[in-house]
Amino acid sequence: MEFSVTLITAGLLIVLLLAFILKNRMRFFCLPPGPTGLPIIGNLLQLNRKAPFKTLLKLSESYGPVMTVYLGPQRTVVLVGYDAVKEALVDQADDFVGRGPLPFLIRATRGYGLGISNGERWRQLRRFTLSTLRDFGMGRKGMEEWIQEESMHLVERIKTKPFDPTYFFSCTVSNVICCLVFGQRFSYEDEHFLHILQIITEITKFGSSPWGQLYNVFPRLMNWLPGQQHKIFHRFEELREFTMKKIQEHQDTLDPSSPRDYIDCFLMRLSQEKHLPKTEFHYDNLVSTVLNLYLAGTETTSSTIRFALNVMIRYPKIQETMQQEISTVIGQERCPYVDDRKSLPFTDAVIHEIQRLLDIVPMSVPHYALHDISFRGYTIPKDTVIIPLLHSVLKEEKQWATPWSFNPQHFLDQNGSFKKNPAFLPFSAGKRSCVGESLARMEIFLFMVALLQRFTFTCPGGPDSIDLSPEYSSFANLPRRYNIIATPR
Repeated sequence: MEFSVTLITAGLLIVLLLAFILKNRMRFFCLPPGPTGLPIIGNLLQLNRKAPFKTLLKLSESYGPVMTVYLGPQRTVVLVGYDAVKEALVDQADDFVGRGPLPFLIRATRGYGLGISNGERWRQLRRFTLSTLRDFGMGRKGMEEWIQEESMHLVERIKTKPFDPTYFFSCTVSNVICCLVFGQRFSYEDEHFLHILQIITEITKFGSSPWGQLYNVFPRLMNWLPGQQHKIFHRFEELREFTMKKIQEHQDTLDPSSPRDYIDCFLMRLSQEKHLPKTEFHYDNLVSTVLNLYLAGTETTSSTIRFALNVMIRYPKIQETMQQEISTVIGQERCPYVDDRKSLPFTDAVIHEIQRLLDIVPMSVPHYALHDISFRGYTIPKDTVIIPLLHSVLKEEKQWATPWSFNPQHFLDQNGSFKKNPAFLPFSAGKRSCVGESLARMEIFLFMVALLQRFTFTCPGGPDSIDLSPEYSSFANLPRRYNIIATPR
C-alpha cells in the first residue's frame, strides 16, 4: 500500500514537472525570431562594437521588426521601426514600462533614484519630479528667463579666434539644470564646477565606449579585471560627494515656507514622510535622483548644441537662411522667446532635423519585462531586456524622404510651414520618455537662436572639413570636436 502511494506521488510529481517544463518551453518557443548565439557570449561577436545599433538594424532585415538577440547571457528583444516602437511604448505602455537593470547605472546609483527604478518607487519619484520641475518653471516663463540670462553669459564668452566650444556649452547647459536642482548657477571660471563637468564628459564617453558596454554585459568579470571602469566609478563617487555636499547645504538653510529648488522640495517631502516605513522619499533616493537629473540634463543637450554648430558650419547656406529668418522676426537685439518658434518655421525645422540626424541615444535606455508580455503574437518572457531601437525610428526610410542625409524639408510642408512627424522620437515615447524633454527643447531653441542672432560660425578648415558622423557611438552618439570661429554679425 505504501509502495503504491509512493508510486502515485512520484508519478504526479513527474507529471507536474513535465507540465512545468512544457509550459516554459512553449513560452520560449513563442519568442521573437533572431540569430543563433554562442554559449555565454550570445550574439556579441556579430555586433559592431563601435556602433551595435547598426548591426541590430541590419539583422532586422532578416528577422523582422521584433527580434531576439543575446547580449552575453542576457536575453534581449529589439523593437525596430516606428510602428513596433510606438505599439509597444505607447499602445501597450503599461506592459513596457519596466526599466532594464543596467549594471553600470546600478553600481553608480547604488540601485536608487528615478533612472533605473520600477514599480511604486518609479511612479512616486517620476510624479514628484515632473510636478516639482514644472513648479520651478520647466517649460514655463520662469525657466525661459533663466535660459535667456544664461544665453547672455554664453554670448559674452564666445571668442572671435578659433576655439573649442565644448567647455562653454557644457557650462551653459549645466547651469540651467543647476538652477532647477541646486537653486544656483556657477561661474564659468569656477574650477571645481569645471572639474565636475569634466567628470560628466568622462562618464558619458565611457558609457558610449565598447568597454562601457562590455561592463553592462559582464559586470562581475569587469569588476575583477583591471581597466578604466575602476577610474570611472571613482569619478562617480566624486559626483556623489559633490551632490551630498549640496544637499547638506540645503538641509542647513532650509526654509519650509519658501522652497528654492528641487532639493528643498524633496527634503520637505522626506520630512513629511519620515514616519512611513515604506516611503520612497529618503536620502538615498534623493542623492541618486539628483545625480540622474544632473547627468541627463547636461551632456546630451550640450552635445546636441555642439552638433548643431557643426551642421551650421557644414551647411553655410542653411545657417544664412536661419539668420535671415531670425533677423526678420526678432532682429539682433531683443532676446528670443519660445513663442517666437511658431514664427520661425525654417529655424524650427532645422533644429528638429539636427536632433533627428544626431540620434543622440540610438538604442534608448533599455526597458525590461517585469512580467510575461504578449506582443504581436510573440511572448516576451519576464526578465527580458527590451531595446526600443530609436535609431531605426529616426532613420526609417518609410518615415523620412532622405533618412541618412541632412534635410530640413522633413519638417516643412509645401507652404514652408512647420509640420510635425510622429516618428520624431529623440526623447523616446510613452511612460518612460525623458522627464526633461520640454526643458531640453526649450534650451536648444533659445540657445541656438541667441547664437545665430549675433554670430556667423565657420571653422579654419572650411565646411568640407566638418565630419558629422559621431566621434563616440554606442549608448550615445557624441559629435566630433572642432575649433570654430565666431564672427560677430
